[in-house]
Amino acid sequence: MEVALEEARAAAAAGEVPVGAVVVTAEGELVGRGRNRRERDQDPLAHAELLALGEAARRLGSWRLVGTTLYVTLEPCAMCAGALVQSRVARLVYGAPDPKAGFCGTLGDLVRDPRLNHRLEVVAGVGGEESAALLREFFARLRRGPSVL
Repeated sequence: MEVALEEARAAAAAGEVPVGAVVVTAEGELVGRGRNRRERDQDPLAHAELLALGEAARRLGSWRLVGTTLYVTLEPCAMCAGALVQSRVARLVYGAPDPKAGFCGTLGDLVRDPRLNHRLEVVAGVGGEESAALLREFFARLRRGPSVL
């Protein structure tokens, strides 16, 4: 989770919402990392999770990320939760819950829906306080005006 937090801090420094994610194999090898880049790339798909999953798929040579764990600082949205299911990630570890968009237990629970062909183990709250603090600080600065970013 510490590497995901580093990615989130880097996103904040770049003026992005501070969310970071990493994909780790069952053997502990970090194979994908991502940070929010929606503003930089002007891409609605440039969420930290999707970028980390894409890098992991390229490095592993397969879209099936069986046996991997995604660590992310904020609970994934519905789009990212769907990508986790589709890519067959085994486990999700996230920091802060997202009461406005979280779809891994808060607003819905796409990753554990028994109607789908794949379900994930979910561990919530790891690094949650630091993740939430990064988000609070970022949005407080944003409300004070763009010159403080």
